[in-house]
Amino acid sequence: MRRASLATLFTILAALAFQRPAPNRVRELAPGVFFWQGDRETQRQTNIGWVVFRDYVVVIDANFPWGARDVLPEIRKTTNRPLRFVFNTHYHADHSYGNVVFAQAGATIVCTEACAGESLRKGLKDTQNQAKERASEPIIPASLRFETELAFDDGTQRLELIRMGPAHSAGDAVAWLPKQRILFVGDLAVNWELGNNVGDVDADHANWINALARLETWQPTTIIPGHGIPGPAATLSGQRAYFAEMLSAVTNAIATGKSADQLARDLDLSRHRPFAADPARVASQVRTMYRLKNRR
Repeated sequence: MRRASLATLFTILAALAFQRPAPNRVRELAPGVFFWQGDRETQRQTNIGWVVFRDYVVVIDANFPWGARDVLPEIRKTTNRPLRFVFNTHYHADHSYGNVVFAQAGATIVCTEACAGESLRKGLKDTQNQAKERASEPIIPASLRFETELAFDDGTQRLELIRMGPAHSAGDAVAWLPKQRILFVGDLAVNWELGNNVGDVDADHANWINALARLETWQPTTIIPGHGIPGPAATLSGQRAYFAEMLSAVTNAIATGKSADQLARDLDLSRHRPFAADPARVASQVRTMYRLKNRR
């Protein structure tokens, strides 16, 4: 018994010695401006931001409900001001299904008119597709909606919500802090090796490229993508160059009768890293873009 107990104790101590501490996912980007790094391994992949104003907090993107529940105590560590607003950059479930958690905490959901319409038309299907057996909580649509722009300003902090879609989806919008030059872009740009989702039925790839070019003219210094690590302004130009070459190749292939499979096999976009780091995902995106463009 004594030997068994010692062996068990040794096993426990060894496991503790090699156990890695949980990563610190919260970063303060500027006074009162915070970022929480999404976690793909636990299906909490969407980045979340929040801005602390004099009397309230505005949250940027809601993740899934289980992600939102993880983020709430992290927000509380940074401020005791009420969560007044949650802004969805677009309707996709990994950015908006967590609305239910923030609404229960007293927040008003905000997005563009087009985003709200997409949520009503396509939100349930997207949630079931992404959340699968965890799609058991209600979808909370935005009650505060804007057509093109909406600003929050208390004299110290200014946050501008600006519609850029149709692009990744019909209702895409970004969150821009002009004083700090920090830009939360949702899925207009990602910064990881898994690529981006080009397959929304209402995606406009040509305007998506134009939207990225427009954002570059704002000269942001910090880009917070929908997924992946923060980056410089080059995150926008890199994503734009990747999509521009893909769209050009797809357009030419359709015009010349080349099939989607042929194009996916022949097109080499590997220089556009990290966006094109995974060849299988790149091929899938090429086929998807081809299918959508060929249908229109």
